[in-house]
Amino acid sequence: MKVTGYRSLRTEHDWGRHIGDANGVMPDQRTDVHVLVLETDSGLEGVGVGAHGEIERVFGAVEGQDPRGVAVLYDRMLGHVFKSGHSGATFGAIGAIDMALWDLKSKAAGEPLWRTLGALDRFVPGYASGLDIALDDDALVRLYEEFADRGFSSAKLKGGHDVEHDLRRLTAVREVLGRNSAEPALMFDANESWHRSQAVRFVTALERRIDLAWVEEPVRRWDAAGLASVRRGIRAAVATGENLTGLEQYRPLLDADAVDIVQVGNVWGITHFLRVAAVAHSRDLPVSPVAYHANPLAHAAAAVPNHLVSEVQGLTPAIGLHVDQEYQDGGIVLGDEPGIGIRVDEERISHLRPAGPAAAVTGPHVRPARAGLRLVPDPHLNGTLAAARRAEP
Repeated sequence: MKVTGYRSLRTEHDWGRHIGDANGVMPDQRTDVHVLVLETDSGLEGVGVGAHGEIERVFGAVEGQDPRGVAVLYDRMLGHVFKSGHSGATFGAIGAIDMALWDLKSKAAGEPLWRTLGALDRFVPGYASGLDIALDDDALVRLYEEFADRGFSSAKLKGGHDVEHDLRRLTAVREVLGRNSAEPALMFDANESWHRSQAVRFVTALERRIDLAWVEEPVRRWDAAGLASVRRGIRAAVATGENLTGLEQYRPLLDADAVDIVQVGNVWGITHFLRVAAVAHSRDLPVSPVAYHANPLAHAAAAVPNHLVSEVQGLTPAIGLHVDQEYQDGGIVLGDEPGIGIRVDEERISHLRPAGPAAAVTGPHVRPARAGLRLVPDPHLNGTLAAARRAEP
């Protein structure tokens, strides 16, 4: 079996609400979901998810190769862009190909990926995460009631602009999840919007009235000294890593003793997750995947010894994707379909509207000009957030 080509597809996830974080809110209630289909001479096809706009830079490393040699092919892709570098969008393309290769490998074996990777249990513990900063209090409660109905007893909220606003929201979600646990776990994600002293001051104020399991990305992702400083100044654990593109980027954070929860983004691929998990395990640190559509890393999370919990951002799949997993008992229950468990209805997604512009001028992917440069709290209802709420049906 050899890789012969690929198809690059785009579908959408209909959230039914606006999503965002401290950096902004997406202007549309639907967001693009990119799907890669690897073709082989045997007729078997592998599916990967995640943006892969730079696939032409790395596809030559796998073309004509047996996809079952996925670990070696992963390093071939890294080597293929040795001089120009593999960070950013290139790493996303490597991740999408890597997922599709693992999908092919487990399909060829006739088993789900979690079995191919050596897991015994198909259940993956999860936490609810609604990307919820655009929601008012009532909508926030309704959203987390849906998660609570599926047995979730832990949640991560977005925030970082206003202490009292965030305290009110954290308290409301704690009450919702209280039906499933006497002590629900609450996490808080600032998405790199603070500087180090601001982070300590803000989190300390939260911790006077509520217990936090972890604080995520309190400062910039590469700021090892800053993360270590925050870690020393608060009670909660510090989580980071979802935006690190390459194993080597974790080294300074680990050497600085700057992280308690080692995170990995789903879009960076299966092999990357397995390697980061092994490095974290060598430091006796837990690993936690940050979600993406169809939760592909759940298969790998089931197979590593130090998986803590996986983020679950939504309870419905993207349009035209059939995913062999369920949400029960506060986690992800993986199915028995061979491969990664994603089937693509190409006929259905072919009727979606043409792709919009590559990036909007606002939203969580665009860093605000004054992020981390505030002496007093910003109003949590900035112009983008207010506009999003006015657009709610």
